[in-house]
Amino acid sequence: MGQQAPDPAPDRFGVEAPRAVLSGVPFEVTVRPRSAGGEPVPGYAGTPRLEGAAGSQPEPGDDGAIVFREVTADQAGTLALRVRDGAVTGSTTTLVVPGVVSLAPPIVAILLAILLRQVVLALVAGIWVGSTVLVGWNPLAGFFEIGTRYVVGAVTDPDRAHIIVFSFLFGGLAGILARGGGARGFAELVTRFANTRRRGQLGAMATALVVFFDDYANVIIRGNLMRPITDGLRISREKLAFLTDTGAASVASTVIVSTWIGYEVGLIDQALDIISHPEDGYSVFLRTIPYRFYPIFSFALALAVGFFGRDFGPMRAAERRALLKNQPLRPGSDPVSESLDEDAGARGATRLWINGVLPIVAVLVTAAVGIGLTGSAALAEAGATGYGLSDIVTNSDSYVSLMWAAIAGCAVGIALAAGRRILSLGAAIEAWLGGLKSMMLAIVILVLAWSLGDLTAELHAAQYLVQLLENALAPALLPTLTFVVAGIMAFAIGSSWATMAVLMPLVIPLAHALSENAGLAAAEADPILMGVVGAVLAGAVFGDHCSPISDTTVLSSMASSCDHLDHVRTQLPYAVSAAGIAIVLGTLPTSFGVSPWIALPLGIAAAVLLVRLVGSRTDAA
Repeated sequence: MGQQAPDPAPDRFGVEAPRAVLSGVPFEVTVRPRSAGGEPVPGYAGTPRLEGAAGSQPEPGDDGAIVFREVTADQAGTLALRVRDGAVTGSTTTLVVPGVVSLAPPIVAILLAILLRQVVLALVAGIWVGSTVLVGWNPLAGFFEIGTRYVVGAVTDPDRAHIIVFSFLFGGLAGILARGGGARGFAELVTRFANTRRRGQLGAMATALVVFFDDYANVIIRGNLMRPITDGLRISREKLAFLTDTGAASVASTVIVSTWIGYEVGLIDQALDIISHPEDGYSVFLRTIPYRFYPIFSFALALAVGFFGRDFGPMRAAERRALLKNQPLRPGSDPVSESLDEDAGARGATRLWINGVLPIVAVLVTAAVGIGLTGSAALAEAGATGYGLSDIVTNSDSYVSLMWAAIAGCAVGIALAAGRRILSLGAAIEAWLGGLKSMMLAIVILVLAWSLGDLTAELHAAQYLVQLLENALAPALLPTLTFVVAGIMAFAIGSSWATMAVLMPLVIPLAHALSENAGLAAAEADPILMGVVGAVLAGAVFGDHCSPISDTTVLSSMASSCDHLDHVRTQLPYAVSAAGIAIVLGTLPTSFGVSPWIALPLGIAAAVLLVRLVGSRTDAA
């Protein structure tokens, strides 16, 4: 006869409940039987009862635990929970708050960002509101928890630390490429063929693919580089600003290596953790690229405008003025100073295209090698044999691979700049450090966004939204709704990054829960999840393009030396048109099962036809 497990002693039920729960929203209570010495008691055969709240029958959990699922509480305030099985008891307390309170942190963050135009302050305020609730409505204790609990928790997670370091390193690489003249040298090489109006506009878009690694560098380098060329070709400053703006974020937000990657992957990864999704953030990031319909369609529309020489809306009048009156700049307009450049040092630097290409090649090659090595090592450790490329990519450590890639790119960039005597070693290091500093605000926003996301998860905001929307919103409509909301928010606050930070941890769990509640199979739910992630990223870019207070919109006006309001007014019809195509031919049909690889060519064709049929030639009467 085997030895019987000891019974737990009185008051030796360890009872675990969330720090706060929402009234009417189900939560779980976990019970861990323990002996008098505090050791876990495996195989507990009793039937404990939960007192203090309505709940399901106990079920076996992990590691010998007992779980009460679907526990609900209706009264707001402190809730005392007791678990009893004869003489054996255990207890804990939790705070019950009204469900709508869970939405207060993101709502406060959104409203303050709109009203104050201060994203960092808005995020801090949103975290403060939530932490105040979680510590029992004590604002002083809630304020100190911002740093001690949420910010520290955000930066000490290993995966997030990798993302922070990678983002800093890639910012340093961008600094080297700008200061050393490599990016500008490569861009000038591309623009040598721009000797007609059509080639000038297409050249402006082609250079967006060259300076793909950072949207700010993209805007500043291309606008200043192309302005003398487009002025000579009688292309309006408004058109140059549109081509510059459209190319920058559209490219930087969708390519697989850029200063956006660490930020986007970090937000996606955090939200995937909430729903215990098996994929990592980088894999999902790559899979959502075909779902970024707005950036892709807006880029196609801009190419079609340049190729056909056709425009519509206020842009047509601006182009006719530039062509027929040789007035690239509207008379009476108020352009920004023409002296803007990416870096004072770059103006005197030797501009060698190879200095811009080799560091990026080093990044891409090292990332590919890193993915291969880490994926193969993981599969070998698991004893797998006969695996293919997809298995290697799936099992790779993308964070380590990206770190290796960024380090390699920085090393090659510094070596080229210093080795060719374009910059002294000290100046090269200074340029690299300047690039690191340029990422500081983005990293601060990212860390605060992680903190806000962790807090909204602790407040069960996604579960509350599910309860509100599960009978009112079909899962297939969520990507379109997300795109619209992201566009409105980014337009209002002028920041695509802040928009992504607030929405990503809300809509990913919401998409997961709505799909589960609707009983969708994995094959049906996956396009909705990918569509939602893509809609956040694409909608944020759309709102950013339209907003007069967006940083890239302002930079586009500055680099093109265009009147800012003229730029916004002439770009808006094109951005709205691309967004409409993205919804009708992209977001909606793919949510109902159409492959994005079918939607993409249809949407691109629609953008081209729109320009061809609605636009009119600038040189026509």
